[in-house]
Amino acid sequence: MLHNETNWAGNYTYSAARLHRPETVEAVQEIVTRCRKVRVLGTRHSFNGIADCPEDMVSLERLDRVLGIDAERRTVTVEAGVRYGHLCRHLDRAGYALHNLASLPHISVAGACATATHGSGDRNGNLATAVAGLEFVTADGAVVTLSRDENGDTFRGAVVGLGGLGVVTKLTLDIEPAFAMRQVVYDDLPLARLEAHFDAVTSGAYSVSLFTHWRDDARFSQVWRKERVAAAGDAGASSAPETEWFGATLATDRRHPITGMPVENCTEQLGIPGPWQERLPHFRMEFTPSSGEELQSEYLVPRPHALAAFRAVHELREHLAPLLQVSEVRTVAADDLWMSPCYRQPCVGLHFTWVKDWPAVRELLPVLEEQLAPFDARPHWGKLFTTPPAQLRPLYEKLPDFRDLLQSYDPHGKFRNAFLETYLFETH
Repeated sequence: MLHNETNWAGNYTYSAARLHRPETVEAVQEIVTRCRKVRVLGTRHSFNGIADCPEDMVSLERLDRVLGIDAERRTVTVEAGVRYGHLCRHLDRAGYALHNLASLPHISVAGACATATHGSGDRNGNLATAVAGLEFVTADGAVVTLSRDENGDTFRGAVVGLGGLGVVTKLTLDIEPAFAMRQVVYDDLPLARLEAHFDAVTSGAYSVSLFTHWRDDARFSQVWRKERVAAAGDAGASSAPETEWFGATLATDRRHPITGMPVENCTEQLGIPGPWQERLPHFRMEFTPSSGEELQSEYLVPRPHALAAFRAVHELREHLAPLLQVSEVRTVAADDLWMSPCYRQPCVGLHFTWVKDWPAVRELLPVLEEQLAPFDARPHWGKLFTTPPAQLRPLYEKLPDFRDLLQSYDPHGKFRNAFLETYLFETH
């Protein structure tokens, strides 16, 4: 039995009997072939049991190389365990960029894509939408390669695979020419102004994040606008940002989303232009992201329901206040990936960073989820939720096809664990 092997937040202790750290695809094949039950760990940023297994677990931490850039196809191929922070530095040095990043660059590419983890932006799909190809080891030890161009529906089903098809060992991602950005923060956006101008606010920059505590004053405490600029010296980069924006006031010093946390942990603000990978995330690779001592939940609602969902959450403000460190709202573009919450519909994510008190959070979540249920809220696959499986399954129209896909690659359920059995397969 493993001892003290936990996730990043320390709220989940894995139950595996054995943990493997292979350095090659061949080693992965050997491990998978001889094991009866297997699950995979990335950077352990999931807050629930999606990666757990009582028998064998494979860590991707040593499969972390950038394998090569194809300039003609505008793609980069990486080993699955590479962290975004490492990949981004490599790409930027070569003159390339990814279309979007999550709030922290510490997470692995494979783990983020397998759970449909996202950044922000009306036109920006989640991180998995950059996947152009993937390689994984199946239950019998075979290596399978799928691509967007050649494998159609099978590919679209496999990208957000929830770890159920096999051990992902490589991914090929779309890239684009590197670009500069600047980040500007505004304080105190009134909820009423957001409701009146929601589309204008969220489309007001390449990426927009809204932070709130859902308090009586009905306002978003911070708005982070991440704007693309052509270069550090161009007119857009040098022009002064508005001092007032939809009723919010320009911040004149740096901010952290959580009050009292060091601003040095966050990416550069104050409109200072710089490389894309140093502005798109909220947090810097070399520092602790967010608060470190926390729990997280997130629910994605179809964009037409966003404002009604805001009002519903605000009604729970007295219940939220004792447990909430901060809440973030972001927009995500529609995609065609079967198990993505944004399948064929743009969504708005309502993220909650809780204090590290699971008994209290566990009691609150069903109340919050009941409040969001009328809006078809889908929980983030890697965060904490208590949504009943019978309520969750109908929200994914491609779930029957995804189950068939899992069965085709893993007919005996080698990669299925309690999480997948509960939310994907059980019928009662």
